[in-house]
Amino acid sequence: MRLMSKLDNLDLRLLLELVRDPRAQVSELGELLGVARNTAQSRIRRLLRTGILRHSGRELDLEALGYDVVAFVTIEVAHRELDGVIAGLRTLNQVLEVHEISGRGDVWCRVAATDTHNLQAALRSVLRLKGVIRTETVLALHEHIPYRTEPLLERLAQLPADA
Repeated sequence: MRLMSKLDNLDLRLLLELVRDPRAQVSELGELLGVARNTAQSRIRRLLRTGILRHSGRELDLEALGYDVVAFVTIEVAHRELDGVIAGLRTLNQVLEVHEISGRGDVWCRVAATDTHNLQAALRSVLRLKGVIRTETVLALHEHIPYRTEPLLERLAQLPADA
């Protein structure tokens, strides 16, 4: 489902603003982007209908945006270099999230890439960060359950108030 070619600059700017503030009102978005409220509303509806924008307002279909490869990277970091590595990862636009972990490795991150060559370039950028000793990369083949919090909230909503 490669829809990137159907997205124009307004679509991309609208998605960026929705990711930054998923609660933004359509009228605010229109004003911010310099378009009519109805234009912003119709674009949002189309992005939702095509599945590029998921109903949460923050989650995007990466494949539809041209990022066909998702990888999970475990990074081993030299002692005392953790803060610097995390700061460096923050500067890499393909790094979607970073977690300090226990077990094998010190840091885990999710990386998006347009293809395997693009992933290789991103991994080389990670390896160039001062303090990175080695990485281990696992490719995601298919997303069966996207990131979700609804089940947790449903469970909490069912608990008695004093629990």
